Amino acid sequence: MDIASENARLRAENEALRGENEALRQQLVTALALIEQLQQRVAELEARLNQDSHNSNWPPSRDKGRRQRSLRERSGKQPGGQPGHPGQTLKIVSEPDQVVVHRVPYCAQCGHGLHEVTAVQDERRQVFDLPVLQMVVTEHRVEALVCPFCHSLNQARFPDEVSQAVQYGPQVKALSVYLHQQHLLPFERLRQVLDDWLGASPAPGTIALWLQEASRQVAEPVAQIKDGLRQAEVLHCDETGLYIDGQRVWLHVAATPHLTCYEPHPKRGRQGTDALGILPGFAGTAVHDSWSAYASYDCRHALCNVHHLRELTYLQEQFDQAWAGDFKHFLLAVKAQVGEAKAQGATTLPLDQRQAIDQQYQQLVEQALAANPPPPAGWPRGKRGRVKKTKARNLAERFDLKRHQLLAFVDDFAVPFDNNLVERDLRMVKVQQKISGCFRSWAGAQAACRLRTYLSTMRKQGHAALAVLAALFAGHPPAPATSC
Repeated sequence: MDIASENARLRAENEALRGENEALRQQLVTALALIEQLQQRVAELEARLNQDSHNSNWPPSRDKGRRQRSLRERSGKQPGGQPGHPGQTLKIVSEPDQVVVHRVPYCAQCGHGLHEVTAVQDERRQVFDLPVLQMVVTEHRVEALVCPFCHSLNQARFPDEVSQAVQYGPQVKALSVYLHQQHLLPFERLRQVLDDWLGASPAPGTIALWLQEASRQVAEPVAQIKDGLRQAEVLHCDETGLYIDGQRVWLHVAATPHLTCYEPHPKRGRQGTDALGILPGFAGTAVHDSWSAYASYDCRHALCNVHHLRELTYLQEQFDQAWAGDFKHFLLAVKAQVGEAKAQGATTLPLDQRQAIDQQYQQLVEQALAANPPPPAGWPRGKRGRVKKTKARNLAERFDLKRHQLLAFVDDFAVPFDNNLVERDLRMVKVQQKISGCFRSWAGAQAACRLRTYLSTMRKQGHAALAVLAALFAGHPPAPATSC
């Protein structure tokens, strides 16, 4: 073999080796990128295992034995009533319902009778108690009379509410619906309570009919409540999962300090909020979380900052993001500034104080974006085709793009820092689901939501729920105030 042929062979082998080396290098780069992605995925999964109610939107019921940690700081106060607390106790009434006089029959010294002696002094004590609960049966009789002049027969009429030969009255109906809706007693336990108290034992089907009757009675007040919510300056919105006939659906809620409205719907998004019928056309400020369906409405928006505090806690604890802790302290400090200004009767913060908040906000956002750069080229895409970003990057971008919604409570003192009001309105519905598991039918769920809409609103306006229901079954339900 000549030298030229040998050189050609060696050059060919060298080129082949270079190609193999380049292919191996590309494989190594791909493998390193994959390892990085897998490491990040493992970190995300490990962090997810450490999520609970204090650093995520999980409810406390999902903590599963973990020690619950609150976002609230220790106040340093001792448990119990604080100095200056007015307290509450029973007070003597001037006109008791009944008076029991205890006389001394005989003199303790000589035994002389004291029956006719007038008391020179007395001491009184009062006992507050319930009367013996028992059913009162009222019989209605209609008479037939013959006119002595024309000899025609005249028949009296029963009252409209007395339609059956034997029936329960409005007080029993009101108590049953009150215990079922307000205190969430299932039908069987409700029967036991009524039997123990009153000796009455209505069938579950009868109680269900009373619920439907009450639901029809409140149809007009519920429409008035929705009208009032549409006119509100600040509206709280939220949604939560609900089970009807074993299927997961969504309960949509809109509320103010004086009004509440509930509506179940199969969809969580825009279809469900449209069905509630309040946000379409609403012109005030809607307070909510970052669920995208709310952002599609043409009104002012304010984001719940308690959600942000939980998300920041998660990033700080699980990923050692220092900026997250600084942002938490910043939000709480601004909240304290607004609270102090409100206490002093102010309606806005001084201009220099407001500008300082904006400057500090911008600095923190820049730190957050710098600590979480965008995903590199070739990063995997999510289910919707977009490049998948980390939770920290998503939160940093939200803070950057929606700063006015996040600081809405600073610019308008009528807007709260959080969305706790509507979450409290949702709480008892979640308790009902834990007690009863689900609603058995859509008709039952819709009736319950209409009744809870009415009762929650009336309680917010200072009415006693049992008295309201008694008036409802008597045919004249109180109308809610809608201009609160």
